[in-house]
Amino acid sequence: MRSMLHSLANHAARLLMKLLFACVARVRVVRRENANHDGGFLLAANHISHFDPFIISSVVPRKIDWMAMAEFFPYPVLGFLLRAVDAFPADRHRADRTTIRTAIERLKHGRIVGVFPEGGIRDGARSLLEGAPMRPGASTLAHIASAPIVPSVIVGSDRLYSKKNWLSLRRPPIWVAFGDPIPHFPNLEKSAARARIERELAAAFKILYAELRETFSLTPDDLPHPPRERMQVELPIEEAARSHAPKLSGPRVRTFRRFTAIAIDSLMCTSMNVMQSRHRLHARSRDEFERYVAECEKLTTNDFYAVPRDCGLAGEIGDGATLTWRSPISTKFPANNIARADLFACARGWSAPTVLMLHALMSASDKGYRRWAARFNELGWNACFVHLPYHYSRVPRGYWNGELAITADLIRNAEGLRQGVIELRQLMAALRECGCREFGVLGTSYGGWIGALLAIVERDFRFLALMAPIVNVEHAIWESPASAFIRRELHRANIERSLVARHFHLSSPTHNQPLCRADCVLFVAGEFDLIARLADIEKIQQKWSGSELLRVPQGHFGYRMIRETIARLKERG
Repeated sequence: MRSMLHSLANHAARLLMKLLFACVARVRVVRRENANHDGGFLLAANHISHFDPFIISSVVPRKIDWMAMAEFFPYPVLGFLLRAVDAFPADRHRADRTTIRTAIERLKHGRIVGVFPEGGIRDGARSLLEGAPMRPGASTLAHIASAPIVPSVIVGSDRLYSKKNWLSLRRPPIWVAFGDPIPHFPNLEKSAARARIERELAAAFKILYAELRETFSLTPDDLPHPPRERMQVELPIEEAARSHAPKLSGPRVRTFRRFTAIAIDSLMCTSMNVMQSRHRLHARSRDEFERYVAECEKLTTNDFYAVPRDCGLAGEIGDGATLTWRSPISTKFPANNIARADLFACARGWSAPTVLMLHALMSASDKGYRRWAARFNELGWNACFVHLPYHYSRVPRGYWNGELAITADLIRNAEGLRQGVIELRQLMAALRECGCREFGVLGTSYGGWIGALLAIVERDFRFLALMAPIVNVEHAIWESPASAFIRRELHRANIERSLVARHFHLSSPTHNQPLCRADCVLFVAGEFDLIARLADIEKIQQKWSGSELLRVPQGHFGYRMIRETIARLKERG
């Protein structure tokens, strides 16, 4: 099953790349057949943009296992996606035996391994295309694995750093050329063979580059430029040449945004289903869940999310950057039993209002939240970045960030929500003892779900900004593309809809009313969201009479939503 899902992820990613780059670029390929012969070989390419591996993969018939920067892999979602398409980490600053061993093993199994001998994005005099020195890694791998190297040159992909080329659908040209395979020279001694490979590879890069320039009459603006330069305003000569080009109309922009949003959401949903396949139910799952639901049916939301007596947190809140305490909900994972909040105090101290920042499921990094915390501090607000159950510091060894928060184990899912809400209530109680009288919530997706549940049992809010929150649990389980594997497991365990619905009075925001003033609540919905559907958020916004709805033209994943949310909060004061 896992291999089938892995293969599905590979095919889905490949199809997505082909569709995406067909929409935003015109890729011209020279001698594609050189990258399509049988057996294992290294594909060595110059590197001018982050788009290079995706574009090259989209034009090569066979699958390429790329060496990727090791810095990308610690981010859970990104790392998972890279591994799903068989990329593997490479340390750019030192020889990594694990990386070398992985590459050699894949080459000997007849696979294509993609490498960038420059070791990073290069342009101008720093590029191999202009004669810059080459790192020895590619020649070493080729010689040890007894595999040939196919050189490749890509030009024009750096244009995609300009957002105009995405939003206007100008489809700038991109050129890719593949050279003849370079043998590993088995008859030469090791050092001589590697030197020969490097010389021939360097010469091949120059020849292919010259061929592209001559064949397609490339202009200086077509040649590689630094990413920062491409991100800025286009060159005046190019702007003048295109000043009479037809502008992209509003409907076309919207169509493009819808397409990209659905593509990204679909890819992320596929990756989530692959991850969920690690967690299966057992023969006793239905009986255990039925007993759990029977006990929960006796409870109200106040019972379910009841806060235990004073745990002495207030005395721990000072100028320190981190607050940790034992969670009142005990799980079988010790790491998850320690609650944590990162504190960012403003100049006024803890008597100032405090915003609770609740991250999304499998959130990749807290860096963005730290930047927003600094902005709230400037506005006179304290900020708390809360580590929700099974995330960040609370991830058990051997699991991804947030992997255990949502699986087919509905009991663990519900207890995770309960754990998150109760810990937030404990934190709010401690902050009240320090003089804080008003709170805000900035919650995204899973964090928005917990934030909505918090609104059902707490009242002291200046605002609750709930971005793409999961509010319709029935849809999230039984219809969302992100939970296809969960549904399969529930059907296999004979856990039916009616049984699950008996818990909605505790876990589904749509089935409840807020305790706080509804006009404090700002729902933010992605117009093209496949996971937290606009229709579901519109429904709860109408039910929570007085709340506000902000629509953003994106899918479930994207950064535009938080920017527009913060802007709207500033307008509201």
